[in-house]
Amino acid sequence: MNSRKDFSIKNAIRIVFILAMLLSIGGIGYLIFSGWLSSAEKTAGSIVETIGEGIYNRVVSFMHEPDHINDANRKIIENGILDLYDEESRDKFFVGVLSSQQEEIYSFSYGTENGEYYGARRNEKGVIEIMRNDVSTGGNSWYYSVNEDLTAGERVVVAGKFDPRTRAWYKAVQEAAGPAFSPIYKHFVMSDLTISAAWPIYDSDGNLRGVMGTHVLLSSVGAFLRDTVNNYDGYAILFEKDTGALIANSTGVDNFSVLSDGTLKRNTISEMEDRDIQQEYAQYATSGDSIFIYGSGREKLFVNVREIQMPGIDWILISAIPEGLYMSSVVESVYLTALLVAFALVVSLIAYHIVIGRLIRPIDDLLDVSAALSSGDLSRRAEVVRNDEIGSISESLNRVADKMQFLINNLEESVEERTEQLYGANVALEENKNQLQLILDSTAEGIYGIDMDGRCTFCNISSVRMLGYSSPAELLGKNMHLQIHHSYRDGRPFPIDECRIFMSIRQGKGFEADDEVFWRADGTCFDVEYHSYPQIRNGEVVGGVITFMDITDRKKREAEIEYLSCHDVLTGLHNRSCFENSRDKIDIPDNLPLSVVFADINGLKMTNDVFGHTAGDELIKKSAEILRQSCRKGDVIARVGGDEFVILLPKTDMGDAEKILSQIKTGFSNARIEAIKCSVSLGIDTKTNSYQSLEETMANAENMMYRDKTINRKSANRDIIDTIIETLHSKYPREKQHSLAVSRLCGEFGIALNLSKPEINVLKRAGYLHDIGKIVLKESLLSKDHLKAFTEEEREKVKQHSVVGYRILNLFDETLDLAEYAYSHHERWDGKGYPRGLEGEQIPLIARIISIAETYDRVLNRGDGPFEERKRAALKAIKDSAGKQFDPELAGLFVQTMDKSA
Repeated sequence: MNSRKDFSIKNAIRIVFILAMLLSIGGIGYLIFSGWLSSAEKTAGSIVETIGEGIYNRVVSFMHEPDHINDANRKIIENGILDLYDEESRDKFFVGVLSSQQEEIYSFSYGTENGEYYGARRNEKGVIEIMRNDVSTGGNSWYYSVNEDLTAGERVVVAGKFDPRTRAWYKAVQEAAGPAFSPIYKHFVMSDLTISAAWPIYDSDGNLRGVMGTHVLLSSVGAFLRDTVNNYDGYAILFEKDTGALIANSTGVDNFSVLSDGTLKRNTISEMEDRDIQQEYAQYATSGDSIFIYGSGREKLFVNVREIQMPGIDWILISAIPEGLYMSSVVESVYLTALLVAFALVVSLIAYHIVIGRLIRPIDDLLDVSAALSSGDLSRRAEVVRNDEIGSISESLNRVADKMQFLINNLEESVEERTEQLYGANVALEENKNQLQLILDSTAEGIYGIDMDGRCTFCNISSVRMLGYSSPAELLGKNMHLQIHHSYRDGRPFPIDECRIFMSIRQGKGFEADDEVFWRADGTCFDVEYHSYPQIRNGEVVGGVITFMDITDRKKREAEIEYLSCHDVLTGLHNRSCFENSRDKIDIPDNLPLSVVFADINGLKMTNDVFGHTAGDELIKKSAEILRQSCRKGDVIARVGGDEFVILLPKTDMGDAEKILSQIKTGFSNARIEAIKCSVSLGIDTKTNSYQSLEETMANAENMMYRDKTINRKSANRDIIDTIIETLHSKYPREKQHSLAVSRLCGEFGIALNLSKPEINVLKRAGYLHDIGKIVLKESLLSKDHLKAFTEEEREKVKQHSVVGYRILNLFDETLDLAEYAYSHHERWDGKGYPRGLEGEQIPLIARIISIAETYDRVLNRGDGPFEERKRAALKAIKDSAGKQFDPELAGLFVQTMDKSA
């Protein structure tokens, strides 16, 4: 009977101790892991939403661009500014608009209700051609080359019958009775998908006169998707909602294919090998959630789905990034938690064996002593270590033995024995306390406990460190609400009745928060995420345990993400999305009169093409800085396109707004980027009463801006050319002397060739500007006299100057006729020149003349010898290269001409 009771007590003690140990360790591990997991998931969700919104805004902005082109130019036809039947004006208009756009805009046209069709297009080589289709062409489409003055040159293509009224983009406008996009179709030459933005043109009675169309290549959308998501190991898909047909994607899958019979086959999302993409869309269609976690067999993905809807457009954009990209920190945290729990388990097992041994030993000892006493061994005594029933039995047994052997054992020895027993028990208790504190101090989170009055009962080292104290003693016994949670961030008192930590011990359930602060010992505060749980003993709440983390860095990252979602990354100004959201807040009666300014940077495309996108970005940032300095606090400035800005000026009438415009113009007049003089086209309008529409005011301001750009285009272009050539000549005076000499030599030789005055004028201008592309070369390259003196890498850089010169001159109406000559002046008669390897009379006449004059001037000014000696060397260089580098006939005439001159 006694044996069974002893067995039951010992096992009950073991079971209770093991359960308490496992629950404590498991609870601490759960608190640590759940905190890490929650933080990682929130950060990943915020980032995938920002990526999705960035892609969405870029695609919408890209699709708005052709709409802007139509809207900006439709009134020129609608208001009769352009006479469509004046061929010269009409051709210049269409060529001028198309040449100022990016290469994605491959055609700009206008079809009438009578079936006439006019416009300009880029052919498969990217060269602009003029389109005509009317009675004079017999209803066929004829294409012409573009002359130097932007008028039609030779007819280069005769196509078949064409009626714009049968085209999908024309019909889309008729069906929509307003601006609309066409269905997507394949470009008739290039391997690319295209879409057309169409805008109706009405007469004064509201009848449809025709449709203006801007036709766009879609390949750049796929490139942007790849650039955006590849850094995150994710993907992005853009497809039509109704058909599932692919538009663009970052996965490398073809968006379409051409069948053997020449017909176009649009690939669909259902045909993609990656079935996860289809299931992601199905999950979105079912739940309606635009942001969610998709679980597949490979890995979980954070998915963002957005719908893009415009007249004629109903698209779906799916972007996804892998969970593993943001969950690696959680995996590391799991490993760390597992190590801590394992360590705590080992320590607890050691403590278990020590404590259990001390709890069970007295029972075994009591049995042994009882047996010894019953056998007559009166020297044995039971060790008394507890004050329970077993302890009482042991004491009674010992008293009996003491009385029996009182003469043997004295009182002093008994006291010494009891003292040793008490000391052993205290040592065991201290060891257990130290082991528990070690576990608490091994966690990264702060942990502290409170009683029902809020006083601190324990705390770990992490909490002491985060709160700025030197030891736990400074917190123990203190009211923790008054100590660390007494105020809001702005210093307002935090009522204890609203404290979620106190709510947890009063209501007996857990609470958490991540929008509050804890206060340090030095009076500063930090952002905190905490979890508060009640401590329950015997069914009653006796206090609470609080775990917390300093989330200051996480809050900063979240604030940065929020900032990027509303601001343009390059300029720091509001982006289009933020501007659209803030318009209603500003468009109120208290802000009247409300002025609107539209600004468009001149020369951005040329800066990007010639000096690179880094210089283009600097031009955009410089422009934004000028606008910011010219405006006042409270004015709203937004970058709404690549080179477009909008400014809202509350409480500003037309007079004050024009003063701000004057400040903007002054700022741009003194600014330069590389060799480009900054300039801007501006438009303004003012809303003076509540009945006016802000949309109409903005449209008026935008139209004024386009009018300013059209009127001042020539002067702005001339300023840019003059600034580039002035910068080149001021940095390298020898190039100025060379340009003047080549221009003079070309003029003299043109007279000798009996060229007409207009031809001589073009020849002299081309001679002066033939090396304008050298603006991109470094001084170390320009200081060398001959191409053979360069390294191979330097030689390739120098050869690019003719290409750069072509790009510069080809961008402006005034110099368009000179571009081909600058491009070809380093071609050779034997076909070994650059950049295209033209030979013989494939090289334009003016370029052949410039080549001879340039070489003559370079050799003539090389060295310090007598002039006549240098002249003979220069003429010899021309003679020796005749038929190789130079046109032999022109070379001979040039030598004769120079021999006759002084």
